Amino acid sequence: MSGDVKKGIYLSSSPHFKFGGSTTGIMAIVLVSLLPECIYATVTFGMRAFALIAVSVAACVVFEAAFQKITRQKVCVSNLSACVTGVLLALVVPPATPLWMIILGDLVAIVIAKGLFGGIGSNVFNPALTGRAFLFLSFPATLGASWLDPQLDAVTSATILSGIKSGAQTFTPGMVSQYFFGNRAGCIGETSILLILISFAFLVLTKIIDWRAPLAMTATVAAGTFLSSLAVTGNAAAAGMETLAAMLTGGLLFGATFMVTDYATAPVTKPGRLIFGFGCGLITFLIRRFGGYPEGVMFSILIMNTIAPFLNNVTGRMYGYGKKGHRRPAPRKIVQEFDTTIAKTEEQK
Repeated sequence: MSGDVKKGIYLSSSPHFKFGGSTTGIMAIVLVSLLPECIYATVTFGMRAFALIAVSVAACVVFEAAFQKITRQKVCVSNLSACVTGVLLALVVPPATPLWMIILGDLVAIVIAKGLFGGIGSNVFNPALTGRAFLFLSFPATLGASWLDPQLDAVTSATILSGIKSGAQTFTPGMVSQYFFGNRAGCIGETSILLILISFAFLVLTKIIDWRAPLAMTATVAAGTFLSSLAVTGNAAAAGMETLAAMLTGGLLFGATFMVTDYATAPVTKPGRLIFGFGCGLITFLIRRFGGYPEGVMFSILIMNTIAPFLNNVTGRMYGYGKKGHRRPAPRKIVQEFDTTIAKTEEQK
């Protein structure tokens, strides 16, 4: 080997995939895709939304750097993953959330949901959703009952999902454009469906996310809502309007775009992603229809995060075994292929 050329052998466990992008590059693209939601949130809800996003990002970076320093790990906040967590958590809380509360959620997201599990790529649960779940269960009056209506510039007591579930409100055709463009109460990053769809298209075209899990989730919620409404009312038009409300309200599309597609907490196989999305959609629909909460996106994704490794196992393919490679061969066959002595004996027979 020439002394002018440095070569090395890199050893790692399987599977051996190579992807051209780096972690920093991927996270930077995700941040770019979130930029429209951040700008619109600031325009709609004012500087309180901008302050929430800025403080959340800063807190996540500080907590990650401090945790890695304390545990004597390499400080890697430059990969921007903490920034993504900070932005996502800020975008899924109401604009009236106090700053100290978002910092507490950042602590749970970075240290408990991410750091204690081994850092980026090793966490079982989505960090941003874990932080939000902690805040939602700890401070339900702030996270679930206080919403800022940009049209009234006042805090309201309920969202349209709560009103529909209780029967106090109905979703009318005149509300479609309002909810599509986002001039309504809600979490600061979930209001504009148009911007979320633009972000989704951008992430799919740049091959940062896969379309299977998001599509499976939204299609399952839509189908479940339509069929259940049709069974109750017997009116296809009313069922269609309720289905449209399920798509345009709440955090369904935001969660399907940014949370279900998380690399670390979602399956890596294509069939696994379809099943994962279906499960998220089914649980979301069941909670919305029969549960005690008006929204079920957060809980559905966290529940399905627990079975993502199982889906990888049952839907993954073993290379060299053809289209049915997801079926693990018998131990005897595996031994034969890697033990030449046994293989020769079997051939002689």
